[in-house]
Amino acid sequence: MGDGHLQKPISGKEAIVEAVGLSKEFRDFWNRPKAKAVNDIDFEVYEGEVLGLLGPNGSGKSTTIKMLLGLLYPTSGSISVFGESPRSVRTKMRIGYLPEESYLYKYLTAMETLDFFGALFNLSAVERRSRSEQLLEMVGLSHVRNRPVGEFSKGMARRIGLAQAMINDPDLLILDEPTSGLDPIGCKEIKDLIIFLQKRGKTVIVSSHLLSDVEDISNRVLILYGGNIRAAGTLNELLTISTSSRITTPLLEPGITEKLIKILRENLKGENFVIDHPRRSLEDFFLDVVNRARTESVKTYGAEGGGEIAGYLKSEQKPQDILKGLADRKEAKVEAPVVRKEVPEEEAEVESKEKLDKLVAHEQEKKKEPAEVKSAEDLDEANKKLSHLVSRKDDRHN
Repeated sequence: MGDGHLQKPISGKEAIVEAVGLSKEFRDFWNRPKAKAVNDIDFEVYEGEVLGLLGPNGSGKSTTIKMLLGLLYPTSGSISVFGESPRSVRTKMRIGYLPEESYLYKYLTAMETLDFFGALFNLSAVERRSRSEQLLEMVGLSHVRNRPVGEFSKGMARRIGLAQAMINDPDLLILDEPTSGLDPIGCKEIKDLIIFLQKRGKTVIVSSHLLSDVEDISNRVLILYGGNIRAAGTLNELLTISTSSRITTPLLEPGITEKLIKILRENLKGENFVIDHPRRSLEDFFLDVVNRARTESVKTYGAEGGGEIAGYLKSEQKPQDILKGLADRKEAKVEAPVVRKEVPEEEAEVESKEKLDKLVAHEQEKKKEPAEVKSAEDLDEANKKLSHLVSRKDDRHN
């Protein structure tokens, strides 16, 4: 579990990310080894799973993510995404990334921000607008679409950051601290969105220090420490305590509870046991209070709860299938004949000449008055010069 070797493949699932012997060593100005952030790790990420990437600060999480994105070269080993180099443009077109800090152009509005990122993926203007509106509704920012993002709170900036990460409908979504700065409502919505995307066959990598959030959404986790994988596996494999049992029943009558306690004491032979009532999580209780306030139409000036999942994210078709369909349709398409109105050649010439004459006449009319004034001034100046020359000639003869 802590040897860093490849995990057992998930049956029937394609490996989206493969890393073998992956290492990254940082060096100083004199090329001396300074820190080995990632140390010879092997792992795979499979299609349609949510992987939690965990570890304390300095454990190698961010470095691993940067190598996944093609922002850093491995010192040794290899890493591939969708079977290609992470630096490939084709690979990057299929990835969505939310960094730990939302780096946004503060003078752009929320709508302009999403339009800008959509243009980077060569989406048409119509598609960019449609997706932007759907995403803003989904993350609860449609009411501030025309507000500069520089005025947003940290939580609102995270929401618009998440929206930009999904503008291209990515097959692989990498989220670094996605719930940082969000209120409990936003956290719940983000977790619900991740679970929805996973059901749609998307692959999601989540790096977070909020372990409860990762536990709620992840199928598997990798725990890094000192650049090495110290533990890896499904949550059931890692968290199940096989030496204890738990029984949950409806509320028991006092007489039945006493009989149960008596049986347990007789069979456990002095070992400790606990009988108590189950408890709701604080998150569930908080959300219940907020939902009651909403039903009472209590007004708020902050971020509103998100709407439905963006329509284009619900599509089951993969981008490569859509492109193939368009190509097949283009080959099968028969061009309709263009019907042109036949005009006799002589009439066409007359019509063209009339248009040309009107255009010339219009231009001459515009220039007529200034031209006449200029000609009169030039003639007067010429007459003066000529009179002067004639006077000088007469003086010489005299």
